[in-house]
Amino acid sequence: MARVLLTRSLPFDAITTLEADHDVVTHPGPLPPDRATLTHLIADADGVLCLLTDRIDATLLDAAPRLRVVSNLAVGTDNVDLVACAARGIPVGATPDVLTEATADLTFALILAAARRLADGERAVRAGDWRTWEPAGWLGADVHGATLAIVGAGRIGEAVARRAAGFAMPVLRVGRDDDLHAALGQADIVSLHAPLTNATRHLIDARALAACKPGAILVNTARGGLVDQVALAAALHAGRLAAAALDVTDPEPLPVTDPLLDAPNLLVVPHIGSATRGTRERMVSIAVANLVAGLTGAPLPHPAPGT
Repeated sequence: MARVLLTRSLPFDAITTLEADHDVVTHPGPLPPDRATLTHLIADADGVLCLLTDRIDATLLDAAPRLRVVSNLAVGTDNVDLVACAARGIPVGATPDVLTEATADLTFALILAAARRLADGERAVRAGDWRTWEPAGWLGADVHGATLAIVGAGRIGEAVARRAAGFAMPVLRVGRDDDLHAALGQADIVSLHAPLTNATRHLIDARALAACKPGAILVNTARGGLVDQVALAAALHAGRLAAAALDVTDPEPLPVTDPLLDAPNLLVVPHIGSATRGTRERMVSIAVANLVAGLTGAPLPHPAPGT
């Protein structure tokens, strides 16, 4: 029986099955373990099922001499040092594909919410500011027929493009070798779906925002680090962008005192791209399958990209 660490409580059926076959230790409480706690808990673990909030690096791996597998409950693995894991012969698993449609749904929800100022309207109702039908009140932007730039047209980006077809939106797909700034200058709405790497960190910086079409809308459901949030706040305050909608920030959670939250026409939600029960059930099932395979020395069914 292997000893397995879960860095967060996961109330799903696949965990119940895992607990029947292995010695499972779960970090209690609703928040991630701090560094000292994680180091202590992983010390005698044979496997770990971790979240994107857990930094799995060389120092932590050195504290876990028995570790045989890292199963990350996420599509990406930017929280895991893949090189350090490979050097120690530790396979790393991820949960690809499963959250594509749920994240694309949320992306389009954010596009619509930002363009049509849904949060502003809802706040106005609660504040008693809705006095009558106002012909010039809470005016937003047209989504139907708007030009959409998809930065990083992988599985999720393509799923967003399929949804955009229903709104008759011309779609600009922007890959790593394409002219990002040229696309930004043409797009009414920009949706980010690129992975976070050293090359893409702050991909949307002050220069990129200056290249955007005046009045454009920025949506990010990928990784918070893709956007220079200081530059984003400045662009919103200056009215360079009409609006921005973020499912991800840097850091997460975003402190309530962060200056970005003072920017106008900004909608931020708490990283809920995959937050449907069906999607999370499937994610946990995949993560457990990766974990069990690694514990038995079998190839992981869903290894992390590039491993």
